[in-house]
Amino acid sequence: MSEKASSTEAGDVVNTSHLEGEKAAYTQPNASDGTGRRGSVALNIVENPLKRFSLEETYANAQAFAQEHGMSEHSDLFGRAALVAREGQRFEMVHELKDDERAALIYERDHKWHGSKMLWYSISLCAVGAATQGWDQTGSNGANLSFPEEFGINGTGRDEWIVGIVNAIIFLTAGLIGAFIVDPLNHYLGRRGEIFLTALCLTATPIGSAFAKSWQGLFAARFIMGIGIGAKNATVPIYSAEMAPARIRGALVMFWQLWVVAGIFLGFAANVIVKDTGRIAWRLQLGSAFIPSFILAVGIFFCPESPRWLMKHGKIAKGFESMSKLRAHPIIGARDFYYSYIIYLEEMKVAGGLGYFARMADCFRIPRIRRANYGASTVMLAQQMCGINIISFYSSTIFKNAGYSDTEALYASLGYGAVQVVFTIPTLFLIDTKGRRKLCLITFPIMAIFLLAAGLSLINNETRDVSRAARIGPVVLFVYLFTIAYSMGEGPVAFQYSAEVFPTIQREQGMAWAVCINNTFAGILSLTFPRMNHVMTPPGAFGFYAGLNLIAWGMIFCFVRETKQLTLEELDQVFSVPTKTFLGYEMKVQLPYFIKSSILRQKIPKPPPIIEKAQSDDDVLDA
Repeated sequence: MSEKASSTEAGDVVNTSHLEGEKAAYTQPNASDGTGRRGSVALNIVENPLKRFSLEETYANAQAFAQEHGMSEHSDLFGRAALVAREGQRFEMVHELKDDERAALIYERDHKWHGSKMLWYSISLCAVGAATQGWDQTGSNGANLSFPEEFGINGTGRDEWIVGIVNAIIFLTAGLIGAFIVDPLNHYLGRRGEIFLTALCLTATPIGSAFAKSWQGLFAARFIMGIGIGAKNATVPIYSAEMAPARIRGALVMFWQLWVVAGIFLGFAANVIVKDTGRIAWRLQLGSAFIPSFILAVGIFFCPESPRWLMKHGKIAKGFESMSKLRAHPIIGARDFYYSYIIYLEEMKVAGGLGYFARMADCFRIPRIRRANYGASTVMLAQQMCGINIISFYSSTIFKNAGYSDTEALYASLGYGAVQVVFTIPTLFLIDTKGRRKLCLITFPIMAIFLLAAGLSLINNETRDVSRAARIGPVVLFVYLFTIAYSMGEGPVAFQYSAEVFPTIQREQGMAWAVCINNTFAGILSLTFPRMNHVMTPPGAFGFYAGLNLIAWGMIFCFVRETKQLTLEELDQVFSVPTKTFLGYEMKVQLPYFIKSSILRQKIPKPPPIIEKAQSDDDVLDA
């Protein structure tokens, strides 16, 4: 291999017209590539930018990159890694590879879940941090049965609004304050430092809630808690996405949702454990939420910083060191890091040096980022529209109104938490095969049916000649079935999708906006449901959210694009397709195909996808 340096810098290999609203760097399909081999039939092709350079140029550019950033001892490693990134699944054709490097790449290809111990530790620890939110929701869920009476706010009208705002305030401050301090906290403290600071906040505030002497004191503690939750919620999924390999990124980042629901289950379990402690039960239910945050604060010290954050802040050598810890072999770390870097340089030419508000404006101004924002905002809003959080926030109250005693309502809520955990696990294996969009489109109509059925079942509560089992059983059954559908679709998708769709430069701002949408509407839901439940009656409230499920389905169909098994960098080209083109393809191609093949059971050929990797059989990257 020639080591003659190319006059072209490593960062110049990427077309970034998509960031400027022009036509994306993809090609139109051809029946043949000129060699007699059939080309891709996809409407738009995601190119491997390294293919634009010869083998010699690719190798030399990578060597120059290593030498320029103080990694001369790794220059040959980066040269070989660049060739691997260029060849994709044909890496065995790279003759420069050493035997151990080739063996490591083959093992990675054949073992999807292979990764370093540090990768699994870091992802698992971030997932534990997600349990904080779930645990707090369920702590207040159980506490709703007793703290209003403790503070003399268990009446109707004004008291219902007070209970609502005490429950809602953590989500309102999370969305309106916490999400928007993410950028400065990440800038000055890094991903790890920001997570540590918010973990300390979320360790102290549940304890403060437990010692509240009035509803105003409880409100103040939860106000501060919400700021910590918002900042954490916007950072931890990004941190996970930036560490995870593309081939299993969906599953690894989905650990967030798995541990949110694990936190919900553990919170319900804590509610049941302390239910017989008398008047202090609600204090213990709220205070117990400090446990996962404390574990997160201690454990984050042993995690590496995000390689992409270090890259963004000019710490290239440290970024590679971090990536190496997160990959099973140096050749894999060098491949992933170098491929990320060449595209990051091009992002910098468009957005580098812009201030906070300018980068936030880019989320609405630049077409590629705006389309990603449409998708992220849609899945975050849909999570609140589907109605899952009326169960998470108020299940104990709902089950009590259905005819259960306080203790029975707590146990029914515990079952709800267990259902979420159990049925989130299968989605670990589906999210990167079936895809984010497909799971949501399948499950939202199912959720609408089951939520409506649960609401109609509550009508029996007005009929006294119906047995207790007949009144309670259907409500619990349909709530559980609704929860199963949620756990296998929207639940795991929302934060996973939002964390991955934005480019590196706008990732904090984009995720902040998505978290703002999610938590603000969670707060509105939590604030209004007690009053809605009283005015509209439970069947009416459930029917209202059943209808919102169908509206959410339409929004997902229009704005959520598939992202499975693409690198964070390749997603740039997915969102380069104009919205009009995307909707035209879905309406005129995919929808008719679905109707004919799935409903009319006709045997017709599958239409070409709108997005596909270049020469997908040979050039699949796992960077």
